[in-house]
Amino acid sequence: MAQIQVQRQQAAATGAAAPPSPQSMPTQNGVAGGAVATGPIPFGSTSLYVGDLDPNVSEAQLADLFGQVGQLVSIRVCRDQNTRRSLGYAYINFTNGQEAARALDLLNFTPLNNKSIRIMYSHRDPSLRKSGAGNIYIKNLDKAIDHKALHETFSAFGNILSCKVATDASGQSKGYGFVQYDTEEAAKNAIDKLDGMLMNDKQVYVGPFVRKQERDSSMSNTRFNNVFVKNLSESTADEDLKKVFGEYGAITSAVVMRDGDGKSRCFGFVNFENADDAAKAVEALNGKKFDDKEWFVGKAQKKSEREQELKGRFEQTMKEAVDKYQGLNLYIKNLDDSISDEKLKELFSEFGTVTSCKVVRDPSGISKGSGFVAFATPEEASRAINEMNGKIIVSKPLYVAHAQRKEDRRARLQVHYLSC
Repeated sequence: MAQIQVQRQQAAATGAAAPPSPQSMPTQNGVAGGAVATGPIPFGSTSLYVGDLDPNVSEAQLADLFGQVGQLVSIRVCRDQNTRRSLGYAYINFTNGQEAARALDLLNFTPLNNKSIRIMYSHRDPSLRKSGAGNIYIKNLDKAIDHKALHETFSAFGNILSCKVATDASGQSKGYGFVQYDTEEAAKNAIDKLDGMLMNDKQVYVGPFVRKQERDSSMSNTRFNNVFVKNLSESTADEDLKKVFGEYGAITSAVVMRDGDGKSRCFGFVNFENADDAAKAVEALNGKKFDDKEWFVGKAQKKSEREQELKGRFEQTMKEAVDKYQGLNLYIKNLDDSISDEKLKELFSEFGTVTSCKVVRDPSGISKGSGFVAFATPEEASRAINEMNGKIIVSKPLYVAHAQRKEDRRARLQVHYLSC
């Protein structure tokens, strides 16, 4: 694990003191920057959530590890209801809060089956997890910074409830992460001290976590001065744009974009002095015809905003497609690598008319062990589930269920999470 170096941007120039590094912090039970700072123990003090578990970790292994710290009341590895495969997390209950705190302090990020486990207090009340209070977002992280390194740096500012670096399927950092404190005061203190600092020679952004819905809402309600117009005729000039848009307010610039040869690219930008005038122009001119061309007129967007809009359209299209085939489409997993699209269709055709069939594969063409089968009627799909779920195919039991939208799967997992 790489050492995190944290510095103030102006420290060298001004002589201002940088925040203490994890190595200079007081230790708890011999662990620098431990998970449990002084102060009140957070809610659910006798119950711990243990995440990032290797799929083969058992209750017995957890009992051997955590039993060294204190007396255990219960241990449960949460598993899929059908396949009984581990979901990668567990709950451990101690007889008292002091033992739970000591376990979190001593065992957080301990390797188990060659994979570091991640421990935090169990929050059974979903409102506490979803409130976002004390939650901060960190981006532009060096790829060498892992959960433990992030935790060690941010634990200087208060009790940490959860800490995670976002990773891809191969476990590599995506360059951003999240830390949630038990108080908003601790979160504000961390933001104040660490935003703009250098971590492993990279300047990081540290700020309040904002939910996706709030980010989208904020983006859609922003005022703008710059207007984008496309589907122009090739003869439309800058002066034409000034004349048309100038009816709605004072303009600072209007330009038709052209290629290297001076030929119009049939789109342009108009900038207004006043945002209200820009909004009026968009409202009046979008969809209006000029030279037999129907103009598109809207807010000039940054690349990130365009990508967000395209993503929203794609998700809506996918949702409509899923709704159309609700009850007809089945999800199959635990497929043997030898199963092809044709073989999958052959296996399920005895239950009705298969309208589509696909084994999911990675970019190199290797099966991911899952796939989808769609039937002509819901009755045929239900019959296939009843007959094929749990059936041994090439020595592996199949998991067969109705395909679900991402949000439906998330809701189901949340219910299962709460029931563990």
